[in-house]
Amino acid sequence: MTGPAVPFREIVLKVHSRCDLACDHCYVYEHADQSWRTRPKTVSDRVIARTAQRLAEHAKAHALPSVSVILHGGEPLLAGPARLRRVCEEFGSALSGVAGLDLRIHTNGLQLSPRYLDLFDEFGVRVGISLDGDRAANDRHRRFADGRSSHPLVLKAVELLRQDRYRHLNLGLLCTVDIANDPHAVLDALVALDPPLIDFLLPHATWEEPPPRPGGSPTAYAEWLLAVFDRWQEGGGTVPVRLFSSVFSTLGGGPSLTESLGLAPTDLVVVETDGQLEQVDSLKSAYEGAAATGFDVFRHSLDDVAAHPGVRVRQLGLAGVSGTCRRCPVVRSCGGGLYTHRYRAANGFGNPSVYCADLEALVRGIEARTSATAVSPALTGLGELAAEQHDLTRTLLARLHEALGGRGGARWDEAWELAGALEASEEGAAGLDRVLAHPYTRTWLLDALEGLHAERPEAVGQALRLPSYVAAAAVRSGLGAEATADYRDGRLFLPTIGELRLAGPGGAGRVRVRAAGDGIAVRPEGGTERIVPRGADAPGWLAVRHFAPGGAPAFALDDLDPYRDCFEAPAAPRLGRAAAEAWAGAVGRAWELLERAAPGQAADAAESLTTLTPLLAGRNARRPHGYGTVGLPMAGDTGALALGLLRGLRRARLRALLDVTDLYALDGAWEYRPPWERNDKVPFSELLADTYERVGLSLLVPGFMDGVPEALDMMDGAAEPTVGGKRLLKSLRDEMRGVHGASGMNAAVNAMDQEPVR
Repeated sequence: MTGPAVPFREIVLKVHSRCDLACDHCYVYEHADQSWRTRPKTVSDRVIARTAQRLAEHAKAHALPSVSVILHGGEPLLAGPARLRRVCEEFGSALSGVAGLDLRIHTNGLQLSPRYLDLFDEFGVRVGISLDGDRAANDRHRRFADGRSSHPLVLKAVELLRQDRYRHLNLGLLCTVDIANDPHAVLDALVALDPPLIDFLLPHATWEEPPPRPGGSPTAYAEWLLAVFDRWQEGGGTVPVRLFSSVFSTLGGGPSLTESLGLAPTDLVVVETDGQLEQVDSLKSAYEGAAATGFDVFRHSLDDVAAHPGVRVRQLGLAGVSGTCRRCPVVRSCGGGLYTHRYRAANGFGNPSVYCADLEALVRGIEARTSATAVSPALTGLGELAAEQHDLTRTLLARLHEALGGRGGARWDEAWELAGALEASEEGAAGLDRVLAHPYTRTWLLDALEGLHAERPEAVGQALRLPSYVAAAAVRSGLGAEATADYRDGRLFLPTIGELRLAGPGGAGRVRVRAAGDGIAVRPEGGTERIVPRGADAPGWLAVRHFAPGGAPAFALDDLDPYRDCFEAPAAPRLGRAAAEAWAGAVGRAWELLERAAPGQAADAAESLTTLTPLLAGRNARRPHGYGTVGLPMAGDTGALALGLLRGLRRARLRALLDVTDLYALDGAWEYRPPWERNDKVPFSELLADTYERVGLSLLVPGFMDGVPEALDMMDGAAEPTVGGKRLLKSLRDEMRGVHGASGMNAAVNAMDQEPVR
């Protein structure tokens, strides 16, 4: 097992080893491990103190910001208020100044009273209560030893916890699934109690002791849970259900939210009433001693437990599940199921869960019911993608403001205040939006944030380009608002507008800038005002040019922006007039070819593209940029430029999607051999990028479609795609079928006959 052990962030402390109920599905008393019989009934002062000390040592050694202590049993309330107070005081004292302390208690609720809740309020102990639903469901298993119902007393405890003075302590309800119960009645009963959270748990079972399946269905538990899910959705999902939230999260590329699902490493250790350090409690369902480590709080540290092979194997993520699970497309969501549920006497835990079929059916069922509404709006249209990109840029600007923490001084504050003033009017907001939507604004923001996080000496100065962006927005608004901006190395650059030479190399200073009719008024500090034209060059002034290829709207020919050098090839310096006109003409002819061969792609480009930047030959380190720009080489015939334009559009769109939504997760955990590359294997991300690009390029060169159907089949059966990724794969299949029907292929072939692509 490679890599460092994951530190523990949760301790389950057994404060009492006996219980006042006789639940017949309890893993502590009714399953394979019977070690409770030899444990002290109540945890001692010595065990409490030593456990608190061990946790504080562990938190300090691993610089943990916070830790959780879960008071458990048996029934923990049987320990009594005095013992529980001792626990709270001991852990609070030990963790003070070391890490935050989250105290919780899981109880059947029978003993809960204001006396306990006042104590919990004093120490911030949150309370979770076990309840299996309505009375009929709860009494199926949760009864007293003499057969009496526990339901009325549990409801009394829940109602007490719902009182205004205790509501903040309510952690939610824990419900163990029994498929003999009515799923709708169970959910309705739980929701009626208005808990902050409902946690459904599958009953503990192994391959040696499988769960009951009265009807014989291999997916009976999934069917029950999906019936709950449908009822929950019908009711608007007003109460969060951890199991469903976890599936939503993993389907979208996020982490698991529960130990019973997902590939997150275990970070929990159990301390028994005698101080024995054990693995997760549910292992008691597997066999006698399954949870034991041989360690205790008196002789061993928590790091000793973290290095135990039984703990380590549950920290390996994908490598810790069976081969069958690693090949399963839903493994990111189910994670192979709860570790205990994989046990088989013949080979231990190296198996799929005894609930394998249920987990797959549950994940696929939730996905089928929610995928249409769960995907990012960015996947539904170009306008939506542009809007999410714009929101991302604004978010980055807000993060830069926060990261500066006042270090920008008066210059930053003045620009920030003016940006806010511009937002107050329609014209000002439009001008600011135009500048923020410029693709290279994103490059500036990311570079500045990276510099601040890396504590580079020049980072604050880099962030202080904001006044120039706000000045450009003020000019674009046409409102006449005067903005102060900085010039560096003798030049003032106004993003999306142009560059003015104000001094020689190395010169720096401040200028006042405002819109003046069709021009821009610029007045250096202590100097005279000068007006330069917005759309044309003038002495000392270079304007950002625009041109409209074919029937497309006008694009910016940006060979000025200091952040434009972010493509795979170096950005060209400012072009002379003749060179710019020649390049624009070549791009225009390439655009016309694209309109003939791929009219749909040309229409999409006309909607989303704002900026083109000429590139030189050679290699360059690519940097992120915003949506809406493509870099094209200075040299190349019409066919090559058309291919480069289409390739750039496809790459830019996929990167823009990845900026705002997760299309895959666990990239690199598996490798694939692309049908067009017989030697090397690549991660999912590379296979997707190549396939996405090839579908588009095949409109100009039909041979690019070779192998694409096989690649899509490969990705459809993979575990990495999120719901958004699957939506994208479906759109690629639709695109492949749509554009490569007879009419689409004829259009491409006719266009190629006129201008072959090499």
